[in-house]
This record gives sequence, structure tokens and C-alpha cells, in this order.
Amino acid sequence: MSSKEINFAYKVRHALNERIDDMPTATLDRLAAARQMALSRKKADKPLRVVAQQNVVAGTANSFFPQPASWWTRLGVAAPILAGLVLFFGLYQYEQQHRITEIAAIDAAVLADEVPPSAYLDRGFDTYLAKHEE
Repeated sequence: MSSKEINFAYKVRHALNERIDDMPTATLDRLAAARQMALSRKKADKPLRVVAQQNVVAGTANSFFPQPASWWTRLGVAAPILAGLVLFFGLYQYEQQHRITEIAAIDAAVLADEVPPSAYLDRGFDTYLAKHEE
């Protein structure tokens, strides 16, 4: 059933429930007969089939691995995780060192230049640089 059909069915049910006390008995009988006919045409619910393996109990440690994990198995799981952590830490340290080196080079260039550092804060200095670069 589409969502439009379901919404329409809810609206009809709501309207009928509001006026059920005011309806004549003949109308209520016809509605009851229509409901019975609709229920008789409804498809029967199929039972839900669940496939479960034997010797697997929810919440046990052995449900994922068929036998107890040996030290080699645990090392095989932990070693890639540890290697990844070491790799990420090394990459972070390399990037930090690279950033520090870049900042130090910029600071050295600013301090070695003939222009005083306060000139870099002046808004007109960008215009001055743009004119001299052309």
C-alpha cells in the first residue's frame, strides 16, 4: 500500500469514528459487512523464518570466532591497529615540524628585510607591494 492510500484510510477511519454515534443502524451494519469482506480478502501473514547457527549464543565471546583466540590471533588483530597508530603519530609529528620550519622561514625573512615589521600591518602596504610586483 502506498503512503497516499494509508493516509486516506486513516482519514476515513477518523471521520467514521467521529460520527459513529450519529449513524443509523443500517449504515453501521453495511460498514461491518464491508469490513468483514475486506478482512476475508486480506492475505494471510506469513510466518517469519529465522536461520540460526548451532552452538552460537548471543553475548558469548566465542560467537565470532569458532574456537578460543590464541596469542597469535590476538597479535594479528592488535599489530595492524598499533602500526596504524604509530603511522598516524609519525605523520602528525612530521606535519608539525614542517609547519614550524615554514613559520621560522617566514619570521627570518621578515626580520632580515629592510622594511620594519610595523609596515606589514599598514593597509596601504599591500597596495605598495602589488605596484612593485608589476
